[in-house]
Amino acid sequence: MNHIEFDPKPAQGKKNWVVTAALLTAGIIIGFVVASDLGWLSNGHAVPDSLSVAPPPPPIPRPVSTAPQPILSGGTQTFVDIAKSVKPAVVNIYATKSGRGEGSGGTPFDDPLFRKFFGDEFFRKFEHPKEKKERGLGSGVIVDSNGLIITNNHVVGKADEIRVTLSDKREFKAKLIGTDPKTDVAVVKIEAAGLPSVPWADSDKLEVGEFVLAVGNPFGLTQTVTLGIVSALGRAAGIAEYEDFIQTDAAINPGNSGGALVNVRGELVGINTAIFSQSGGNMGIGFAVPSNMAQSIMGQLVQTGKVVRGWLGVSIQELTPELASQFGITETKGVLVSDVMEDSPAKKAGFERADVIVEYDGKPMDSPTHLRNAVAQTPVGKKVVVKIVRDKKAKTIDLTIVEQPKSMSQSGEDDGGESATPTGVLSSLDIRDLTEELASRYGLKSSERGVVIVRVKPGSTAEELGVREGDIVLEVNRQSVTSVKAFERVASKLPKDQAVLLLLKRQGRTIYLTLRP
Repeated sequence: MNHIEFDPKPAQGKKNWVVTAALLTAGIIIGFVVASDLGWLSNGHAVPDSLSVAPPPPPIPRPVSTAPQPILSGGTQTFVDIAKSVKPAVVNIYATKSGRGEGSGGTPFDDPLFRKFFGDEFFRKFEHPKEKKERGLGSGVIVDSNGLIITNNHVVGKADEIRVTLSDKREFKAKLIGTDPKTDVAVVKIEAAGLPSVPWADSDKLEVGEFVLAVGNPFGLTQTVTLGIVSALGRAAGIAEYEDFIQTDAAINPGNSGGALVNVRGELVGINTAIFSQSGGNMGIGFAVPSNMAQSIMGQLVQTGKVVRGWLGVSIQELTPELASQFGITETKGVLVSDVMEDSPAKKAGFERADVIVEYDGKPMDSPTHLRNAVAQTPVGKKVVVKIVRDKKAKTIDLTIVEQPKSMSQSGEDDGGESATPTGVLSSLDIRDLTEELASRYGLKSSERGVVIVRVKPGSTAEELGVREGDIVLEVNRQSVTSVKAFERVASKLPKDQAVLLLLKRQGRTIYLTLRP
C-alpha cells in the first residue's frame, strides 16, 4: 500500500510569509504615527484623520519692505490722501489791471476827418496800443461750497477783472467781496455750487515742528504740493500792518500767494502770503496768514464789506531784560506800556505808563505784535480782563473795547505808538514815533526827537532815491514834524502827484531828499 507523505515545509514557509507581512504592515502604521507626532509629515500630502496627524508648522514669513512711512501726528491720513482732498479746492486766480500805454494821447490818427479819407485799416499800422493790460497770477482756497474763495489782497486788490480757474479746468469771472490790506487778506466769490472746499483749523493749536503742506500754483504750475514743517510762529516780516505769520520751510514761490497751508488732517491752518528771498525763489522761509486771523477778517468782509478793529488806546513796546530789571520784573514775559492815550478805554480803566501787560482776555501776551493783533480782533463792545504788573504787584483791570478811530491806521498798540497813513510818494514809508527802543535798534541817540522811518517799501521811488530804514524825518516840505500826528497832518494835505521835500537826519548828518511821483 502506497503511502502519500506531505512535506510540512511549504506550509511552514506560507506561515512565515503571513507573519512577515503582518509585522511589516504594523511597522508602517507605527512609523506613520511616530512620524506624525514628531512633525515629520510636513510635505503637504493628505493624511487620514484616523492617524491624528498634527497640523504643519506655520510658513516662514517673507521679508517685508522697511521703507520709512510718514508719521502723521494727530491723524491717520497719508500725505497722498491729504493732497487728493485739498488740491480740488485750490484755484488759480488771474487778476487783470488795465493801464494806459505809450502813444495813447491825442494824435491826428484819432481825427475822424483823416480816417474818412484813408480808412481805419491804414491807421492801425501806425497806432500804438492804447490799453496795456497787466496780468497777475496767484492762488486761492475755496472755503465754502457755494463759491467763496479766500486769497491775498496783493493778488486781487487793485484788479479790474478777476478770473478763477478750478482744478477741473472750469473758468469763472469772480466778484471781489472785500479786501483788507492791513492783513493782506481778500475774499472773492464765483457763481457756482457744490464745490470742494477745505475745512478751517484752529491755528492757535499749531505747534513748531508739525508737518504742513503748501498747495498752490507757483510760476503758473497748477496744483503743486510741497511738504515741510512749521519752523516758527508769530513772525512779523514787515509785509503788512497786522502780522502774526506762520513760518514754514515748505517750498513757497511766486504764484503760491493766496494758496492753502494745511495740516496733517487736511485742514486749513494758513493762507500762503510771502517768501523771504534774495533771488525771487524759495529759500526755505515762507510766511502764511494764520487761519484764525484770516477767518475773522473774511467773516467781516462777507458780512459788512469792511473790517472793524478793536482799540485799547495804549502805546506799547518790547519788554527787554534791561527794561525788566529797571521795573523790578524777573521775567521778560509781557508788554510794556509806554503811554496811555487820552479819552481811550485804557485811560478810562486806569492804565498807567510803565504798566506791564502780561495777559489779555485770558491769553498770555509775550510781544507787542501779539497784543496788537489780539486787541484788533476783539469784537467792539466786548468786555475783557487785562492782567498787568504795576510796581512789582499783579493787578487786574476790566474794560470794554471800542472801535479803532478812523483817523488811525493802527490801533496804537505798537512798539512806538501811532503810525501815519501818508499818501502819494510818502505812502511807501512806514513812520513811528522815536522811542528809546527804536533809538537802540537803529543806533540813534536816546536824546533824539522826531519820527523815524522803520520800513521803506521795496522797489518804491523812496527806496530808489535813497531813503533808508532808520532815517529820522525832521521836515516835510519845510514844515517841522516832531511826532507821527504832526507828520500825518502835514502829509494828508499834500496832493498825491506833488513832489515832496524831506529833511532827514542820518548818522548825525542832515540831508535833503526830493521825492517825485
